[in-house]
Amino acid sequence: MYETELVKEAGLTDGEAKVYLALLELGASTTGPIIEKSRIARSFIYNILDKLMEEGLVSYVTRENTKYYEAASPRRILDYIEKRRNQLEESKNKVENLLPQLLLLRETTPSTEIHVFEGYKGLQTAYLQYHHRLKKGDEILALGILPIQEDKYHEFWKRDHEKRDKEGIKNRMLFNRGTAKEVLQNRNSYKLCEARYMNTDIHTESWILIYSNVTQIYLQDRKKPLVIEILNQQIAETFKAYFEDYWKNTKS
Repeated sequence: MYETELVKEAGLTDGEAKVYLALLELGASTTGPIIEKSRIARSFIYNILDKLMEEGLVSYVTRENTKYYEAASPRRILDYIEKRRNQLEESKNKVENLLPQLLLLRETTPSTEIHVFEGYKGLQTAYLQYHHRLKKGDEILALGILPIQEDKYHEFWKRDHEKRDKEGIKNRMLFNRGTAKEVLQNRNSYKLCEARYMNTDIHTESWILIYSNVTQIYLQDRKKPLVIEILNQQIAETFKAYFEDYWKNTKS
C-alpha cells in the first residue's frame, strides 16, 4: 500500500506502519480486528502495539476487562519524525567527537588486502608493481625460485633486472638447487643483485617474493600462471624472517 510506504518513511517498521494504519481506519478496536485488517500474525501483534504505545502513536482504554487500542492523531507522526531527527543529531555529534579515536584505531590496526592475478600478463602486472611501491635503497627478496622456467620468463626477468638496477632497488634471491649456474651468474652480474642456492634439497612448485608489506606467491604453471598477493605488514615480516634464516645458511 502507498500509505504504508509513506508511514514507513517516518521510521516505522513495515508491521508497525500496517498496524497504525489499520487502527486509523478501525478506530478503537480490540486485537482481533487489528490482526484481520493489518494481516499481522497474532504472535507479533502485542509487541508491535507496545512499541507504538511507547512512541506515543497508539493508546488504549480498558472496558469490561478488554483493551481497546486507538491510533493517535496522524499529526503525531510529525512529532515522531522530529524526535528521531533529534536523536540522529545527537548520535551524529557523539560520532563526530569519537571520530579522531576511531581513525587512530583504524591506523594502528593491521589491515589486509588479498589480490589474485592470473595468466602470464597477470603475473607480469603483479611483479612489476614493486617499481611503484619502492624507492632507491629499498630491497626485494625472492625465496625458493624454480630451477626450470620457460625462456620467456628468463627474458622478462633480465629486462626487469636492468630497470631495477637503474632505480637503485636491491635484490637478494634464493634459488632451488638444480638451477643452471648460468642463471645465477646472470643475476649476480647486476650491481644491486645477489643470487645464491638454497641450502636445502626441497623443490617446490611455487616461489615467494617479499618486500615492504607485500608477500606474493608465484605459481608458474604452463597453462595458467597464478600470483596471490597479500598486503599485510605482519605476514611480510614473517616471510622476511624465514628468508633471512635461509640466507645466513648459504654461501655467496
